[in-house]
Amino acid sequence: MVVNVAHTGNGGNAGNTGNTVNSPQEVAARYREFSWQQARGRSDAHEELTARIGRDDELCELIAASLPAGNKQQPDLLLAAVRHLDGPHAESGPRGESAYGRWREWTIRHWDEVRAVIMSRATQTNEPARCATLLPLLARLPQPLALLEVGTSAGLCLHPDRYRYQYVQEGRPGKDGPYGSDAGEGGATFMAGAPGSPVTFTCRTSGPAPGGDGALRGALPEIVWRGGIDLNPLDPVGEPDDLRWLRALLWPGDEARTARLSAAVEAVRGAPRPVLVRGDLVDELPALAAQAPPEATLVVFHSSVLNYLPLARREEFARLVRSLLAERDGGGHWISQEHHSVLPWIDAPEHRSPGPDDALLLTLAVDERPVALTGPHGQHVRWLGPALP
Repeated sequence: MVVNVAHTGNGGNAGNTGNTVNSPQEVAARYREFSWQQARGRSDAHEELTARIGRDDELCELIAASLPAGNKQQPDLLLAAVRHLDGPHAESGPRGESAYGRWREWTIRHWDEVRAVIMSRATQTNEPARCATLLPLLARLPQPLALLEVGTSAGLCLHPDRYRYQYVQEGRPGKDGPYGSDAGEGGATFMAGAPGSPVTFTCRTSGPAPGGDGALRGALPEIVWRGGIDLNPLDPVGEPDDLRWLRALLWPGDEARTARLSAAVEAVRGAPRPVLVRGDLVDELPALAAQAPPEATLVVFHSSVLNYLPLARREEFARLVRSLLAERDGGGHWISQEHHSVLPWIDAPEHRSPGPDDALLLTLAVDERPVALTGPHGQHVRWLGPALP
């Protein structure tokens, strides 16, 4: 059974060579699997829609016959293409048999347009709220910083200093306001980040944060250079159609995430543009890293990106990052935020009280040492210990 692992990807950087769907039966199985394993519990609309497609022989035959095997047959790519073109029920998703019938009829009738979007685009949702898990780490590294993100997509995660953050420690809600107030047993709320930012990311925290509670309300990192690599970098500030595509990739019913995306774009609108390079993350990394100012601490980072690479390519990337940082005057750091299976040589963190969503957790690591378990969209972080390099 082929598993689509790209739905949480940040940039779609190499193509998932493991996906080889090429028959109507395999397409149908992929949609049913997507419905059960990925959409269930996250989007009722997408769960129902992909389940119905998985039982629709004619539509699965069309998909198999006209789209190349692999990433272009990702279910969420088709769903986003229809939303991008303002297909029926674009905002809420088709619910019920008659609504699916209208969605299906429209999609088949406009198939050439839908296919054109699929062939020219990729699943590359950019979740700027992941910066909430990165900020405490970045603020404690030797300043100033040069940030280099692989799988940068729209580059929104290159601007952690442009956002506002609310860190809510585990405990009962408090009653004295948001700025370090008492939040009950063992809990408190801390504000950090850029005052006056149009977006605030809320992140639940537990465990000893690096640097203690002060790290959750400390100074912003000083960032003097920003660069990124992606096969298809987007510019949501300068290109309205790129922003429209990012919105189409967000699942129906997730109004909060849609609002966060729009506000994050506004937050970075006045910032200097990062240096974005189109290409493969391994091939382009050395030249882009060489552009980072020598007086800055180089930080190579990524979130939910390396799952696009086969294991041998991931190992090659790891060797390259290690050598680049070792050879750089003053060194640097590597921050990875991936599922623990993606970098198998990093010890999987042990944690207590596993929950139903633990299979989706990402391992946040600094220089290949786990420091936290995080939600895939930066919504929570479970710190494993206070120590940092």
